[in-house]
Amino acid sequence: MKRVSFILLIFLVVASAAGWSFRARLGSWWRLAEIPLGVDRPAGPQPDAARYETLKKELERLRKDLAAKHSKARTAAEKDKVLEESGRLLERVLPEMMRCWLGTPWDFHGTSEVPGEGEIACGYFVATVLRDAGFRVDRYKLAKQPSQNILRSFLPREALSVKVGVPYEGYAAEMEAAAPGIRIVGLDSHVAFLVTGSDGFRFIHSSGSHPWCVVEESRATAEVLRRSNYRVEGLLTTDKTLLRRWLAGEKIAVKGDESPTARR
Repeated sequence: MKRVSFILLIFLVVASAAGWSFRARLGSWWRLAEIPLGVDRPAGPQPDAARYETLKKELERLRKDLAAKHSKARTAAEKDKVLEESGRLLERVLPEMMRCWLGTPWDFHGTSEVPGEGEIACGYFVATVLRDAGFRVDRYKLAKQPSQNILRSFLPREALSVKVGVPYEGYAAEMEAAAPGIRIVGLDSHVAFLVTGSDGFRFIHSSGSHPWCVVEESRATAEVLRRSNYRVEGLLTTDKTLLRRWLAGEKIAVKGDESPTARR
């Protein structure tokens, strides 16, 4: 009897450890199980790996062209004009790169590098798109950081806007009136892209809520953004220092990474 009790105790300990190790994946399966049998998921955009690869290559070609143009510019005004052109290019291409991921499944541990292959977590989605857009950053280190460290890897602290406890409608109205561009936005336990323009904003992210995949949402449907009490955001595509680093292919150190490489 004692032997049976001991074996049962060992089994329970092992089962508990396994459950803890796979808690995120089990959570994903549980949320999927919430969809009633016989109910189809809403149809939506499909991942497009081929277009993503084309956009990556074309953006890299244009980045090199603009880098050469910036290097040849003789006056500060001429150099600033190239930086403005660079920002507009990123504002045009980055959202298209993000949309190539739409429909790719989310997983807490997802590290996919190719739209539609495997799963991708929210931090890895942001880090992968930025790396593939030509920002020289270690996506593994970046993706593991809190959202404010992700933002601080690209922008100075004074360029960030932090809002705590602000009602969603007020925040959304502010973002709809904000300058056009590509923003990173960090939430209570999430990180995403916020694309602002003359027609409002789009919230593009790998969602750990229904439908548990990469999605593009409007003001009315961005529930994860609505529910968050904490919001920190920064505009990437008008920051001259960041644009110069992008053109030069300069390595971006990840804030919060204490390795010797990151400190250099």
